[in-house]
Amino acid sequence: MNIIVGKNSGFCAGVKHTITRTEEELNKNTSIDCLGEIIHNKQVIENLEKKGLRIIDNIEDADKKVIIRAHGVPKKVYSYARTHNIELIDLTCPKVLKIHDQVQKFANDNYFIFLFGVKNHPETIGTYSFCGNNSYVIENQDDISPAISLLKSSSLKNVLIISQTTFSISLFDELLNVIRETLENRFSLYVERSICNATDLRQKEATELSSKSDLMIIIGGKNSSNTKKLYEVSKKNCENVLHIQTKDELDKDFIKNFKNIGIIAGASTPSNIIEDVVCFCKSI
Repeated sequence: MNIIVGKNSGFCAGVKHTITRTEEELNKNTSIDCLGEIIHNKQVIENLEKKGLRIIDNIEDADKKVIIRAHGVPKKVYSYARTHNIELIDLTCPKVLKIHDQVQKFANDNYFIFLFGVKNHPETIGTYSFCGNNSYVIENQDDISPAISLLKSSSLKNVLIISQTTFSISLFDELLNVIRETLENRFSLYVERSICNATDLRQKEATELSSKSDLMIIIGGKNSSNTKKLYEVSKKNCENVLHIQTKDELDKDFIKNFKNIGIIAGASTPSNIIEDVVCFCKSI
């Protein structure tokens, strides 16, 4: 059995920073609130909860001090915190914060904003709140027509195209091409490829690994956007693809049927979980 582990697997720099800072805060406080899941990994969250992290769904439930998770939050959260004397420990990924600043600037400069992203993902929800009224979230091709209709009714002639940091690279290009063909140079487009470098490298590596593997094992949270993209990318090249959270979901009798196994993990997957999966496969 030949096992290849993706070099770009596991925690990205933004997630590492968020987890490290959270643990530092927990060392100073017996308990602290976090607005939403700090990252999309059940095992990491459970470990932090044992140390005193309390996950809350609304800023109104915060107890004077609250962590802002890696995905970021809507603009209104900052306003509420200021007016209610709540201290924010903002651990939003710096790349996400940069996008917030960008869309706000372009909105002020009278650009219509097309935000490529998964509509119900917390990062997209947070970013969209900074886009202003002249904006639209595009998740797939079905969203392009209503987005362009709204653009035309706005009378604006400049368009910013930007995306969620963990958006699919291939889908970004696909949507961009359709928009360009539809608008036919009647609008001025400014394209910001805001998919983060770690996501880009990971998706490219998943493409390469899946093209030479009999089985791909994708490790990461079931609600992790970047992990789902790895699964989708791998599925294009490899018939057998598993999306798991831990080694406990693997079946030895199934795994033993494959000669070449590729393993890659999402940005919120800790190294110990990856190592457990690798050891499990090697033990067969």
